[in-house]
Amino acid sequence: MFGFLSMVIALGAAWFGYGTARRFVRDRLRYVDGALTSGAAIVAGVGATLVAWPIAWLLPLVTGGTALAFGIAVGLGARAGASDVKHGYRITSGS
Repeated sequence: MFGFLSMVIALGAAWFGYGTARRFVRDRLRYVDGALTSGAAIVAGVGATLVAWPIAWLLPLVTGGTALAFGIAVGLGARAGASDVKHGYRITSGS
């Protein structure tokens, strides 16, 4: 039972990290050339992992794998956001 809950928490953290990083790069860092490189995505992923690692020590159902999945998802989200900017994709409200 605890393994299932731990997996759900890891997937939720990864989903949140990917979406937030992609949206942030696409909307806020659109004009920052340094944020659109692949190196920035790697730095974002490593930084997110390092921030999440101490939290994994404090919470009982969050493991180091959750921190690693969160970091990978943030890096992939940052890269996807940079790709959105390069291809000119914009998410609007429709009006």
